[in-house]
Amino acid sequence: MTVDERELRELRASVREFLEDKSPEEAVRKLMESEPRFDVEVWAQAADQLRLPGLAIPEEYGGDGFGLVELGVVLEEMGRALFCAPFFATVLLAAQALLASGDKEACARHLPGIASGRTTATLAVAEDNGSWDPALITARALPDGDGGWRLSGRKCFVLDGTTADLVLVVARTVAGPALFAVEREATGVTAEPMETLDATRAMARLTLDAAPATLVGADGAGGRIMARVLDLASVGLAAEQTGGARRCLEMSTEHACTRHQFGRPIGSFQAVKHKCADMLVQVELAEAASREAARLAAEGSAQFPVAAAVAHAGCSKAYMFAAMENIQVHGGIGFTWEHPAHLYFRRAKSSQLLFGGPAIYHERLLDRLGI
Repeated sequence: MTVDERELRELRASVREFLEDKSPEEAVRKLMESEPRFDVEVWAQAADQLRLPGLAIPEEYGGDGFGLVELGVVLEEMGRALFCAPFFATVLLAAQALLASGDKEACARHLPGIASGRTTATLAVAEDNGSWDPALITARALPDGDGGWRLSGRKCFVLDGTTADLVLVVARTVAGPALFAVEREATGVTAEPMETLDATRAMARLTLDAAPATLVGADGAGGRIMARVLDLASVGLAAEQTGGARRCLEMSTEHACTRHQFGRPIGSFQAVKHKCADMLVQVELAEAASREAARLAAEGSAQFPVAAAVAHAGCSKAYMFAAMENIQVHGGIGFTWEHPAHLYFRRAKSSQLLFGGPAIYHERLLDRLGI
């Protein structure tokens, strides 16, 4: 299902209005210091009023059947507002992993709850080294003799790992990396929050001690599933990054127009003009890369994996640049805890490192290009 430009503008306006009301700076700061790291009532409203969790889930599983273009609009607005919610982990990671697995039984079991917002989920891949490469997975899965599996190992940097109802874990079997579904409250599962630079994005460390699990998809298919999920999640993250970068540009231009020194707005000084102009170029290029990758995904283009890697690299760079320049434009106040500029810098840095950092995603781009 696709929508036209007018409908995309209406979707953006609806989501922005909702987030301006439910996720102002005061709410973000409050949630940064709370547990869980999101407002349960606001999450329920996002699901019931806007049907956001089910936006990109097929209709046969209770969703609305839209694609990455529509999802990108939502993520841009969420990045702009630093929305604290399990949306990225549930919709971009867990739901897309289930769909990529091709396991219709697992999809029918879990996706309707995700689409309705009643089930939150996450994907546990990275371990102590922070790598999302399935080849480096050390967590083990062994058959339990009754048709199920038992997982042992440790997963780190798991988004919303302390609150997710369902955890999809990549673990190694004799056949290779595979995907497993684990209930967070199951015996042998321990989740503890991780203290990271970006308090607006909750992360956890999961310890699995012979935790009961169910195989999702084919045994040994974890590498193929993760390749698809990383492509989709990279574009979703890119959209979120462009939303944050655009907000940094807006904050800088607003401050440059209202802050006066020597009897004139600081925006009239050439150095500040150049900073804002450079930010604009970076933001526009990032938006173009992110939206083009989403369009190629919707078309099922063979060029999508390359476009996804380009968007990930370009948008990570643009968001970091905009966040740093935003602090510079604001001067002394931009370095203080009271000003929101540092919140966007922290989100920019955590997003840059989320799937392994610049060296990894540049290598992924070369791989997608066949180099």
